[in-house]
Amino acid sequence: MKSSTLKIATPLFLLCLSGTTFAETFTLTSKDIAHGDFMESAQEFKGFGCNGDNLSPQLAWQNVPKGTEAFALTVYDPDAPTGSGWWHWQVVNIPKSVSSLASGAGSAEKNAMPKGSVQITNDYGFKGFGGACPPEGHGAHRYQFTLHALSQNLELPENASGALAGYMINAYSLDSATIEALYKR
Repeated sequence: MKSSTLKIATPLFLLCLSGTTFAETFTLTSKDIAHGDFMESAQEFKGFGCNGDNLSPQLAWQNVPKGTEAFALTVYDPDAPTGSGWWHWQVVNIPKSVSSLASGAGSAEKNAMPKGSVQITNDYGFKGFGGACPPEGHGAHRYQFTLHALSQNLELPENASGALAGYMINAYSLDSATIEALYKR
């Protein structure tokens, strides 16, 4: 191979390799919450002794994995003193054309989720976002907002449990992105 051809071929070869090395990561962001930071009272539940606004945070995502047909969103508190954590919000079948949810989209009363989305009954007992409400003096709890890119829409029974929804989400998840926010009372 001629020296001039080698000088051109080597950088092109390295550039091709770097495309797989530096693939963009599926990410979840929010204007209302941040990874490792405490949430505001806007995301605190209203009820069970809590007096927040029970407002689901704004969420946005990018760099969706190839083959994504839908999204699922879960909000889970692994620190709840239940022996099994606490499901604050589970949504499946968010259309693949959607790349964000507005603040308050998880309201059980307003029906503001994108058409086709299905909210699962949370551990408070209703379909929608149920904000943070850790026991007073229990310390900081972690709230894991996780978005899954799914390979297909999920078929779940009308009153699917959080465990069944979680099982199906994990079975069809291509990738996930998480913001872990904190809250304490």
